[in-house]
Amino acid sequence: MSGLSIRARLPLADFALDVDLALPGRGVTALFGASGSGKTTLLRCVAGLARAAGRVEVNGELWQDDARRICLPTHKRALGYVFQEASLFAHLSVRDNLAFGQKRIAPAERRVSHDAAVELLGLGHLLDRSPERLSGGERQRVAIARALLTSPRLLLMDEPLAALDAARKQEILPYLERLHDELAIPVIYVSHSMDEVLRLADHLVLLEQGRVRASGPCRELLARLDLPIALDEEAAVLVDTTVAAHDEAYQLTRLAFAGGSIQVTRKALAVGAPARLKIQARDVSIALAADNPSSIVNRLPARICGFAPAAHPAQCLVRLDAAGTPLLARITRLSKDQLGLVEGMDVVAQIKSVALVG
Repeated sequence: MSGLSIRARLPLADFALDVDLALPGRGVTALFGASGSGKTTLLRCVAGLARAAGRVEVNGELWQDDARRICLPTHKRALGYVFQEASLFAHLSVRDNLAFGQKRIAPAERRVSHDAAVELLGLGHLLDRSPERLSGGERQRVAIARALLTSPRLLLMDEPLAALDAARKQEILPYLERLHDELAIPVIYVSHSMDEVLRLADHLVLLEQGRVRASGPCRELLARLDLPIALDEEAAVLVDTTVAAHDEAYQLTRLAFAGGSIQVTRKALAVGAPARLKIQARDVSIALAADNPSSIVNRLPARICGFAPAAHPAQCLVRLDAAGTPLLARITRLSKDQLGLVEGMDVVAQIKSVALVG
């Protein structure tokens, strides 16, 4: 049976963790919420480090089922766990730290080779170094490789970038993207950074006070007006595109998707390659007609699907549908009234800026 099934109830000091989740059996699921919402506690319950009542099944492997009096200890759950701190053995080289992880698994059961982990995390030139000679990002890459060499059925990552500065985060994010793209192992990724979620996640779980506020494909949840993430200053949607062409004269790249196409500054991507775009609500404005001259190049026909109040009382959120691709726009309430915007109206979405996130 494919997929992750997690039911967990655990009384805590301030609230009770009480979740019932069905998650995809591959890809990255992000647990997102405010500090103290239960993200790390839920991860510890899945790992067996915290004893919750409930049930945990990972792609057909039953790790816990209270009804059947089954509860595997942590060391018998085929999981890898990456913490905020790398926790490497200081007296061992990188090579020996990796070997420690691999020795836990019998040779016949190893599904990730030493060479594959080293290549995936870019560690070849670091193998003979001691942990004290590594940067924070390098130490975390070694910790991830060591977790992979236990051949886990599930990889748990508890804010693996939280202890890193901005430069080290940018260093390690491309390697996390490679994990997403090249491994079939499902990942549950705890984060309070929406940028990390936008860049890495396929599925999103929003936690509030130990309960699931929403769970679903990341693109769907980001565009919902009834969730608090839409009120965030960084509110954005994700759009999956394909590189359609390059304009060498103007040094632009055209990215195509279901709702049309978007031009961005020339990117070193092959025609036909996938590209994930982040479009922030604050970077989308609305016009009534497409024939008005404008310096904004990216203009898409769209239909208004709904409105919601924004965090600031002078503004409102507008959900748009561009031929099946959801967009969010944050505009002033004055603009809404002056343009006479109503649900169901056909308009033009003007996209001032986009970011390539993967």
